[in-house]
Amino acid sequence: MVVTRFAPSPTGHLHIGGLRTALFNYLWARKNGGKFYLRIEDTDSKRNCQEASEAILKAFEWVGLDFDGEIVYQSQRLKVYQEHIQRLLDQGKAYYCYMDKQELEALREAQRARGETPRYDRRYRDFKGTPPHNQPVVRIKAPLSGAICFDDGIKGAVAVQAKELDDFIIARADGTPTYNFVVSVDDALMGINVVIRGDDHLSNTPKQLILYEALGFTPPKFYHVPMIFNEYGHKLSKRDGAMGVMDYKALGYLKEALLNFLVRLGWSYGDQEIFGLAEMTNLFNPDDLNSAPSCFSLHKLDWLNTHYIKESPTDRLKTLLKDFGCNPLEKLPPFKQEVLLQALKARCATLKQMALSIQEILTPPSTYELNKLKNLEGACKALEPLTFHPDLFSSPESLEDFLHAFMQEHGLKSAALMLPLRLALLGKAGGIGLKDALFILGDQESQKRLKAFLVVVGADKIH
Repeated sequence: MVVTRFAPSPTGHLHIGGLRTALFNYLWARKNGGKFYLRIEDTDSKRNCQEASEAILKAFEWVGLDFDGEIVYQSQRLKVYQEHIQRLLDQGKAYYCYMDKQELEALREAQRARGETPRYDRRYRDFKGTPPHNQPVVRIKAPLSGAICFDDGIKGAVAVQAKELDDFIIARADGTPTYNFVVSVDDALMGINVVIRGDDHLSNTPKQLILYEALGFTPPKFYHVPMIFNEYGHKLSKRDGAMGVMDYKALGYLKEALLNFLVRLGWSYGDQEIFGLAEMTNLFNPDDLNSAPSCFSLHKLDWLNTHYIKESPTDRLKTLLKDFGCNPLEKLPPFKQEVLLQALKARCATLKQMALSIQEILTPPSTYELNKLKNLEGACKALEPLTFHPDLFSSPESLEDFLHAFMQEHGLKSAALMLPLRLALLGKAGGIGLKDALFILGDQESQKRLKAFLVVVGADKIH
């Protein structure tokens, strides 16, 4: 049975790189009918933040990634780690090191002066004398020769020479265990047999394999996923999109779009671009993960979000738009809400844009893009005889028929009427279809805006 996990540190909000890692582990576990666990690695009390822990859970809840069992908090497992540290000490596989920080720094300075790589010199590895009075750390007895080798699912064969590693610390002087130790113990005791994580952890893997060997545990299969870069091949920054997951919700992205976007950052299935969660679960295999870094494209995310907005029922959009203060929409009757949302679906990349568009459409314009008009006098003459009657507003199509009949009656070309009328109603040349705008606004509001436009542009002064 495949057993995976996602193990974030609660030092900040969950970012998209972390969510991508969680998604890959989730998909592989669910595809195989296995287990997917959530573990909060909160042993570093100085850096942990309760708000960050809550933000991780909110992000999981929003995107709909469920996990098995209870959340595992490492801070509640300190006794387990201490028992395993003591076992390694008792078996002679770990030892107390009494070297203080000043001694260690002096050693490193001397090594640098000789052109050597700074590292602990194992002076207490086989120490039998009277120990100093300072509080010791605990170090693992790492191999002195040979290589630590493993087959990574993405990188292939990886080998690190033992001489490149020192006897690294597994417990600090205050007794708290270190990151690599608790990760190794927890992964083993939780039965984790597949670890998919960012390749920034690649340097930790040899150390964890040393611990697995010392503890008598079977290591998992590792997949180290290349990092996400921006479009220029540099490390992703907040400006490029490295924001918290919930920031994307606040910007108006749908969870389906974000998950679809993330699964394609490092994984592909032919030329297919659109994947629902069920389909990506069925198709995903970590053996297909790319070995090259992926590129974050906001344009691609917007394209996907537009697709999912178009596919969403209007009732769902109404519910989602409430988070964006879209109060004017609720003042419209349901049939007009339907027309407005359908008209905006293909035009908006985010819910935030949609909410802003609704606000603009339902608010009378205060300025007009008059520079779009080549002939202001002609525009006013075309609009002056236009009058809207209530019986025209039975549907957008009836309004469209009326406008065509009006143009034919007055010998007007489409552009001569449609553009100035659009400016009168919406204040700008772009936007939703004119027939939809008229229908949504209604006869009285449309006539009111038309009159206001003619007054503002000074139609009465043109003649």
